[in-house]
Amino acid sequence: MTKEKETRAVPGGVMILAVIAFLAGFVWSFTDLIRNAPDQGGPGLTAMHFIKMFGFLILFVLTMPGFFVVQPNMAKVLVLFGKYKGTIKSDGFFWANPFYSKQSLSLRAQSLNGERMKVNDSVGNPVEIATIIIWQVDDTYKASFDVENYSQYVALQTETALRHSASSYPYDADDNMISLMRNTDEVSAHLLSEIQTKLDRAGIRVLEAKLSHLAYAPEIASVMLRKQQAAAVIAARQRIVDGAVGMVQMALDSLSSRNVVTLDDDRKAAMVSNLMVVLCSETAAQPVVNTGTLYP
Repeated sequence: MTKEKETRAVPGGVMILAVIAFLAGFVWSFTDLIRNAPDQGGPGLTAMHFIKMFGFLILFVLTMPGFFVVQPNMAKVLVLFGKYKGTIKSDGFFWANPFYSKQSLSLRAQSLNGERMKVNDSVGNPVEIATIIIWQVDDTYKASFDVENYSQYVALQTETALRHSASSYPYDADDNMISLMRNTDEVSAHLLSEIQTKLDRAGIRVLEAKLSHLAYAPEIASVMLRKQQAAAVIAARQRIVDGAVGMVQMALDSLSSRNVVTLDDDRKAAMVSNLMVVLCSETAAQPVVNTGTLYP
């Protein structure tokens, strides 16, 4: 497989002097032709007069198309009669064989904002996802000749890689599992690797790949929202209960260690029940004050 071959061209300033010399030679030979014409009193014209004049003219005409300019972060791919001759990446004013075809390619970083697409994650839930990638041409030969349209190729292969990457992870999972929602750095690294593998054929280097949109598909969004709300409520309740149990234990231990009151098992159970109701209730508890003895 042919790869990019960086080449050099003749500085344009040097060839400008040659063009001026050819033009001056044409003017001189034309003047000499007129001066030697019989109707001007000259000795007569010979074939050499015409050869010199048309020779300088042909050199001037053929030299002019060889000039070209390369802008910063641009490249010129040189092709001679269908054969790749090299790539010029240096910016400036140059001259090359006038029969070269010179295709311009941008080496600047470009961004692709992918469209939102619907895919299934690893557990089959439909999700909406989109990505933004930053890329640039790294191999001008591959970008020019190995694919038909490298910009379109980037867009299509990015979509394919995104679908594969999204289907490799669940949308949400436990802390010990990589998920699309929680582990954006790991998912982005996997996505970049997938895209780069597919774009190597086109000589494209991916600089960055990030998810720009991630959400459940509309048909299951409300259901999954309720699921997330339920999980949040359960987690909150679990923390409240854990805290309440600790507070009850602390209260019983404090009463026992200070000999404030001696409670039997039944009274302890009643006290624990009342404290748990007070501590775990979502609304303020209404206490009932007992002004009598603890025992009937």
